Amino acid sequence: MASLTRDDVLKAVGNADDVTIARIIASGATITELAEAQAWLANDEPLINEGRPLATGRARELVDILSELEPVEDDEPSPPIAPQG
Repeated sequence: MASLTRDDVLKAVGNADDVTIARIIASGATITELAEAQAWLANDEPLINEGRPLATGRARELVDILSELEPVEDDEPSPPIAPQG
């Protein structure tokens, strides 16, 4: 199976910067491995319930790279911004 192209990555991960796209391509992963990584990031519970092993190899590397793109969720809400004037 062929390695990912820039177009493949952009179709799958539209909000990635050039460095992240390059890291994904450099992993040597296939489109199937990218889809697997995205499935794990989207919702790992159904995959675990199916008894599937955790992502390994290139798919695991992609999970790590793609997880950096997700916004960090804070447990505490941001303080309100005081009006200036």
